[in-house]
Amino acid sequence: MSLNQVVLIGRLTKEAELRYTPAGVAVAQFTLAVDRPFTNQGGEREADFIPVVVWKTVAENVANYLNKGSQVAVTGRIQTRNYENNEGRRVYVTEVIGQNVQFLTPNQNGNNSGQQSSGGQSSGGSTNRSGQSNRQNGSNQGTNSGGNAWGINDADLPF
Repeated sequence: MSLNQVVLIGRLTKEAELRYTPAGVAVAQFTLAVDRPFTNQGGEREADFIPVVVWKTVAENVANYLNKGSQVAVTGRIQTRNYENNEGRRVYVTEVIGQNVQFLTPNQNGNNSGQQSSGGQSSGGSTNRSGQSNRQNGSNQGTNSGGNAWGINDADLPF
């Protein structure tokens, strides 16, 4: 039995780099700064800088909606790969393949956006086991009883 699962909360060190494969599949790379849970001898917090790769709709959402300093929660798995560089040396890379990215930075209104991007889902929603889409507000309740906090017009809804 084996388990390869990672959960990280941190901030983007710069905007994500979005590219497309020759087959047209979106892939984005970014680095996540994750604070260590302790301070060094000088009393300062240190951080680890972890490379993250996301694919498809998640990649597009990350590239379109996140900026340098945006706080996110990433769940995924660790992957290692290697390649030969231009000098003929073998280079080893360890990175997180993100399967779900939760946007944690508050939006301009000061509310936590609670937007989620996972496995082909659009930003701002998730899918339950029966395949039905659920909208989430900042408290992750799945309903919006406080008025039109999302700024969605009735004409925008598909039903």
